[in-house]
Amino acid sequence: MSLAEIMQYSYDDYKKWEGDWELIEGFPVAMAPSPTKKHQIIAREIVMALQNSLKECQSCEVLYEIDWKVSDYTVVRPDIVVVCNDTSVDYITKTPNIIVEVVSNSTAKIDESIKFELYEKEGVEYYILVYPDDLIAKIYQLKSGKYIKYGDFTKEKANFDTLECKASIDFEEVFKRFYKN
Repeated sequence: MSLAEIMQYSYDDYKKWEGDWELIEGFPVAMAPSPTKKHQIIAREIVMALQNSLKECQSCEVLYEIDWKVSDYTVVRPDIVVVCNDTSVDYITKTPNIIVEVVSNSTAKIDESIKFELYEKEGVEYYILVYPDDLIAKIYQLKSGKYIKYGDFTKEKANFDTLECKASIDFEEVFKRFYKN
């Protein structure tokens, strides 16, 4: 038995840990300290935009900081998810349709590589990386099993028309309080 197998943790272990953690392929990853005020404001604006665009939708939910149990050895906590037709109660078990990560210096490597690959592999249709310092959102759409750049958004509206219920985010509204006059 290898050291990697001995040191691999499961969801049952994860549930007992104190503090904020994610579990990726059996390895614990400490989450960054609480998000900055700017991070929280931008995340709130995105949640509100998604919620408003989905208000007539009965099958899709917008959730913030909830665990997604990918497997017994992988549990992540994206900043924001849109998930449709998920009947689980305490955490998400179904692949989200949209995941948004608000990127900070302490999370960039994980968000841009490890989670990018995980979300692509698991079939998340849209992955949105939001950079608060640059006031830009980079959106990737899954096509034929690979993420393709959907676009960079600063003052544009992003429409997610391929979902069961159509959703959108107006990034001019999301970022407007941070624009310098």
